[in-house]
Amino acid sequence: MPHLDIRNLSANYGRAPVLSGISLTVERGEVVSIVGPSGSGKSTLLRVLVGLTLPASGEVILDGDAVNYANKASLRQARDRMAIVFQQYNLFQNMDVLRNVTIAPVEIRRRPRSEVEATAVQILKRMGLGDKLKAYPDQLSGGQQQRVAIARALALKPEILLLDEVTSALDPELVNEVLDAIRALAAEGITLLIVSHEMNFVREVSSRMVFMDKGQVVEIGPPHDIIERPQTNRAREFFGKILRQRN
Repeated sequence: MPHLDIRNLSANYGRAPVLSGISLTVERGEVVSIVGPSGSGKSTLLRVLVGLTLPASGEVILDGDAVNYANKASLRQARDRMAIVFQQYNLFQNMDVLRNVTIAPVEIRRRPRSEVEATAVQILKRMGLGDKLKAYPDQLSGGQQQRVAIARALALKPEILLLDEVTSALDPELVNEVLDAIRALAAEGITLLIVSHEMNFVREVSSRMVFMDKGQVVEIGPPHDIIERPQTNRAREFFGKILRQRN
């Protein structure tokens, strides 16, 4: 049974379709990267999974249980199992790092503060931020703030972590420290869905790659195969441009 099973999922913005018939299965502990041109629906897919954009049709199934996005209890259960990190850090500027990471588990999930703080300290140490617990966001670099955002999501203890272009707002010199943090998560076996334009990184870290265009899945396969030997004209065109830019 797949950990995550997306079946014929569609979504609209107003009357405009943005996802059309998306089907994808993800196994527990798998790292799946979603790539494609701007406007292809990659970020929308992640937003639908956590209920920030409602699906128009189709199903999302977690370990055999369908998510009912119109039902608050079902949506809450899904959000207990998935967490999303966006390209913008969205940290609370008036709170230090530890408070930013612990506020949701304590105030929303009602977990014991001492337990949450102990877990948060461990996560922040894993993120290379053990010495920044009392720092405020404006005292951190962009890469450090993004790692705090990832730590905040991990403090919710998700089974599936969704990463939406988490390096796109960073200066190039800060990208690697965030990618290193994601590599460590992948090595720990957490299920990851990664929307990214960092092709070398997704090739390295992913078990499979999904290429999307115009709201549809065009190709799915091992990253090397998708990048080097795409099967469709659209994928050949997209990756051909990337390879030319690299050279």
